Amino acid sequence: MHRPSRLALYSLVVVLGAAAVAPLHAQAPAQPQAQGRGERVAALLPEIDRMYAELADKAHLPGLVYGVVLDGKLVHVRSLGLADVGRKIPVSSSSEFRIASMSKSFVAMAALKLRDAGKLRLDDPVADHLPELRRVQLPTRDSPALTIRHLMTMTTGLPEDNPWGDRQMALSNARIEQLVGAGLSFSNAPGQAYEYSNLGYILLGKVVSKASGMRFQDYVTREILRPLGMNNTRWEYTQAAPGKLALGYRWDRDHWETEPILPDGDGAAMGGLITTADDFARYIAFHLDAWPARDDPDRGPLRRASLREMHLPQVFATLAAKGTTTDNKTANPRVHFYSYGLDWTRDSRDVVTSGHAGGLPGYGSQFRFAPGHGVGVFAFTNLRYGPVYGPTNKALHILLERAGLGPRPIAVSPILATRHTQVAQLVQTWDAALGSAIAADNLFLDRSREDWIVHARDTLAPIGKITSVGPIEAENGLRGTFPLVGERGTVNVKFTLTPEREPKVQEIQLTPVKP
Repeated sequence: MHRPSRLALYSLVVVLGAAAVAPLHAQAPAQPQAQGRGERVAALLPEIDRMYAELADKAHLPGLVYGVVLDGKLVHVRSLGLADVGRKIPVSSSSEFRIASMSKSFVAMAALKLRDAGKLRLDDPVADHLPELRRVQLPTRDSPALTIRHLMTMTTGLPEDNPWGDRQMALSNARIEQLVGAGLSFSNAPGQAYEYSNLGYILLGKVVSKASGMRFQDYVTREILRPLGMNNTRWEYTQAAPGKLALGYRWDRDHWETEPILPDGDGAAMGGLITTADDFARYIAFHLDAWPARDDPDRGPLRRASLREMHLPQVFATLAAKGTTTDNKTANPRVHFYSYGLDWTRDSRDVVTSGHAGGLPGYGSQFRFAPGHGVGVFAFTNLRYGPVYGPTNKALHILLERAGLGPRPIAVSPILATRHTQVAQLVQTWDAALGSAIAADNLFLDRSREDWIVHARDTLAPIGKITSVGPIEAENGLRGTFPLVGERGTVNVKFTLTPEREPKVQEIQLTPVKP
């Protein structure tokens, strides 16, 4: 089929403003710093829209949908092009796309849920759950046993297998057992290095099936998708709602050719999930809701602590030493790790993001979120390995760098609040009784009380009479900073408490604020 005009193809669906959509998942209480976040994000959306529109045209994407999730809400979703080129059905936020390897995080989440229920341990040898692995010869005599954790973190020692693995989704359990039973080839010893393995996640799906007593697809659907309200997310493309399935395509010189869609199979843990923008926004909101740690009731479907564990780095993957900010003007190196069905990135500005890409014949997808900042971006396309990866990562960093979102504030613990008042008094008076009551034993050994008096006097004198004590900003439950405001300036006071049952003050830093 010849390629139609781009103007004839594109339909648009836009939702702007946090108030436009009900919360997708319960969030931690809003903080005062959250005021204006939605407006600042909205101001950057036209630039992000242009970026995706240019991508769609340049990369010949038949259809595309992308969205921004902020503070538990889908604040922006836009769809471009066609879900079905032949029937000219436009993409919408309810179109159903196969999201390929983005499926892996759902299977990893299922494994963690089973771990929490006592059905498995992450350091169990896989052979304890899949007897066919007992016949597999590991690459060296000193290789450790292949464990569930190795499957989840891509440290199986199996080779990178994207071209081959993308065609294995429809395998039956019998064929997988036959494949494994005939022996496997390894590029490394298990646990030695990160190497992307679709087969590893196929095996993880089988472990979830064995531990749960049902097909992993059914377990993920019952225990994760439905509790999150992802009611239009499924594994089998033939079950898609009428007119909603985004057919997969490849661009062949000057037109789109339909890609055959693989049916659901026992290998689908590596990339078989089908979802919509509306549904997937709920999944991102759930991940964002895990942070920060707090006392609120756990609503599930996975414990917040286990969800945060999913986000933490497990094994080094790559270093982007030449990374830059989104304007390509400022150096911003990044280090990449693999977690549990997610990758993890920290940049030189201490901004952490997580997510995963997906690609199959007929589809490309990507999602990334910043758990500490409460924002995420995702994109799906129905082009063979459609290149939404870089733009989606860039879209998130545009918001992080230029929307002034900042890390979500950490709640001030009761002991930190108490010590805040006491430290503010101590650094102004050095009252002996107060110092004796709140100082750890090292504080006056590392610097005598007399030296503290001189140091504090010399640091505070230039700002004149203290007129107010500012609020404390918590770095964690036992460390924080607050300003002492004087007639002629400000000094920031940072203090750290000890790990004792009654935390004492072990360190104080006084730093003048430059005008």
